[in-house]
Amino acid sequence: MPTEAAIRRALELTPASSTRARIIDITTIGRRTGRPRRIEIFFYRVRGRFYLNSGLLRPPSWYANLLGNPDFTVHLKNGVRADLRARARPVTDPDERRAVFTEVVADLNQPSNPGTIAQPTHLADWLRVSRLVEITFPDHQV
Repeated sequence: MPTEAAIRRALELTPASSTRARIIDITTIGRRTGRPRRIEIFFYRVRGRFYLNSGLLRPPSWYANLLGNPDFTVHLKNGVRADLRARARPVTDPDERRAVFTEVVADLNQPSNPGTIAQPTHLADWLRVSRLVEITFPDHQV
């Protein structure tokens, strides 16, 4: 079982963090099927909070699953292997979305772009299209 310190280190993302550090898997429960669904996804840390977003793609099934059941599992795989119980909160407030996406877009537009997004990426596109979810970890102080 990984230590709390190892988990905290794996979650300490900064703009200098590598692409690899930002990749996790999540397991959601299918909204219609009730079956577990595991996918690989990027996550972000903004002002000490953790987020998932759908990028500039069509609405993803993981988002619909989290709307139906906000409890899910985050599978860390960079530097530590750990399965963390997590809870999702859709971020719909326009001011909060703007604040978070401003930092995400700035991160993606840096020279060492952590994603596979073409640069420059524009805040207005993210605000218009992307779904945003805050992640909390009820069992961990991070």
